[in-house]
Amino acid sequence: MLGKDGGLIVIGENFNSTRKIKATNPRVIEEDGKTGIKYTDLDGNDRILDCTDIIPEDPAERNSFMIPHIAQALRKKDMNYISWAIKNQEKHGAHIIDLCVDEMSVFPEERFEWIKWTVETAQKVTDSIVAIDSSDSKTIYAGLEAHDGSKNRPAINSFNLEDGRQELVPMAKEHNALLFANASGNSGMPQNAEERVENLTTCMEMMDVDDIPMEDRYLDPLVFPIGAGPDFGLHYLKAVETLRERFPDVHLFGGHSNVSFGLPQRKLINDVFVSLSIQAGCDSVMIDPIMNNPESLQDFMFAANALTGKDEYSMKYLKHIRAKTGAKRGS
Repeated sequence: MLGKDGGLIVIGENFNSTRKIKATNPRVIEEDGKTGIKYTDLDGNDRILDCTDIIPEDPAERNSFMIPHIAQALRKKDMNYISWAIKNQEKHGAHIIDLCVDEMSVFPEERFEWIKWTVETAQKVTDSIVAIDSSDSKTIYAGLEAHDGSKNRPAINSFNLEDGRQELVPMAKEHNALLFANASGNSGMPQNAEERVENLTTCMEMMDVDDIPMEDRYLDPLVFPIGAGPDFGLHYLKAVETLRERFPDVHLFGGHSNVSFGLPQRKLINDVFVSLSIQAGCDSVMIDPIMNNPESLQDFMFAANALTGKDEYSMKYLKHIRAKTGAKRGS
């Protein structure tokens, strides 16, 4: 159950074809004439994602090369790595698995086939909700058509005020999908907290027209890297506060990992930013659950809500702690 007993909803962001690791990473090894990424699957077996065909032979090029490991696993149809990349996020606390294949091809028809295969494959691996994520509405539609609604509901990531994105609202109704909405405007990205709130308020009005249930709406005010603008973090947090006051029953989230892009010690920045976001009103986060531990974030959310009067008589906090204590005794 999502957000059980008022807990934090975690959207795992790692299954995205844009994901890359440095070719100089210690996990990249050479073995049996192959070069690849070493990982330990969930059964404890050491495995390698073969990347020999894409890693440059020239040492100078290799030093700066970034391995698109999710895209490589998809192209290789490496089910061991694909399963591990999905299930490992679940193991670390993800409730929803985001799927994005936009960088698999520049050709729309090929992207449609990739998202169809990826959705079908992911649903063989997990019973969790999968979020179909694309900058192209038609790619999202292709993913929805491939999705088996008898296993679980899909999620759409995401609709906004850009031309052509509004068609995703009735699409969500048709497919019984959770609907993510972000604060991008018709003429570009929001420049401050006020524009974020204004754009998402318009999105809410559009969702009202199609009777999207409040509990199925996920609003994303958009997180930008603070390395690119010192006020970007504050813009987001102020927008969250206002949206939570205006729309108390919807889910609020963001791509929280974006805030630390380009900075050292990203885990530290991410952890603090997510904590501030929870205080501001977020009940959901889109993060790398392996880097940023959802369990500690859950603890923070229950404790913070108890301390600030959002959890009357600390009832949810007490239930959360009892459940944790019981789980530890039973293990």
